[in-house]
Amino acid sequence: MNNLPYSEKVMDHFTNPRNVGEIPDASGVGTVGNPICGDVMKMFIKIDNGIIVDAKFKTFGCGAAVATSSMVTEMVKGKSIEEALKISNKAVAEALGGLPPIKMHCSVLAEEALRSALADYYKKIGKEPPFTITEHKHEHGH
Repeated sequence: MNNLPYSEKVMDHFTNPRNVGEIPDASGVGTVGNPICGDVMKMFIKIDNGIIVDAKFKTFGCGAAVATSSMVTEMVKGKSIEEALKISNKAVAEALGGLPPIKMHCSVLAEEALRSALADYYKKIGKEPPFTITEHKHEHGH
């Protein structure tokens, strides 16, 4: 029994994160950070014919930051760009079995890292991203 405020899934993705690393010839790379708590996420995506065929991440941060990054890379693989853009921070948190309220900003960062990588991809192919990157104001409690 896990008496931490984290679900088993969060603990699993924290202790055994999926898709850690870099993609050397990535189609898009996004880096986002929360200066208040020091979490930094870097996401790499490989796109082939409009489909995200691979996703990797490097995250410097708390367990929830690592777990949400890991879950997002799992969720986007095999999806079209349009489908990937529909992945919200709430969907990430739900897929992990929920996050404590003070850690919800980690799932927001994961969503932003994905969008930032997709925006980078559009820039590389010389197109305007068909979405806007919203800057969230991160609420953080210690």
